Amino acid sequence: MRSVTYSMSVSLDGYIVGPDGGIDWTVPDADVFRFWIDEIRDVGVHLMGRRLYETMLYWETADQNPSLDDAELEWAALWNPLPKVVFSTTLSAVQGHARLASGGLAAEIERLRAEPGEGDIAIGGATLAAEAADLGLIDEYRTVVYPVLVGGGIPFFPRSERRVDLELVETRTFDSGVVYLHHRVAR
Repeated sequence: MRSVTYSMSVSLDGYIVGPDGGIDWTVPDADVFRFWIDEIRDVGVHLMGRRLYETMLYWETADQNPSLDDAELEWAALWNPLPKVVFSTTLSAVQGHARLASGGLAAEIERLRAEPGEGDIAIGGATLAAEAADLGLIDEYRTVVYPVLVGGGIPFFPRSERRVDLELVETRTFDSGVVYLHHRVAR
């Protein structure tokens, strides 16, 4: 069965976006960017909310930018054909290999797990991930922790009263001080 993973960059104090809405502290160096390229190869479909979808729209045409380096071109070549499912109540259309979700998150994940396919079901965006976590649908948490305290904003983890036990699967420390933590939900 395909795993549901939640993976994003996060500040040391637990936020994916700072209080001012900024994410400038998440700009990856070459090693971290290479890591993200390798990670996306294991994804079969990416679920996301409207805000992340709109942020990632940049990559739909980025490969036409002559100033992109080889790693950015490689990312775009992997990201663009990747199937994406966007959960939004305000968008009426999406671009590229994306489609608007027609049902609820649980039903969508159940359908994706049942159909044949390779790769993980990745969830991006804190709001959508919080809903999946509340429903007990996330199998793995993959945090890329940046050595910065942003003091508030949108938290990576939902603020719920529910306890979730995790098993450490992998860690990696980058020269920049960024730390990758990969945990699996203990079931």
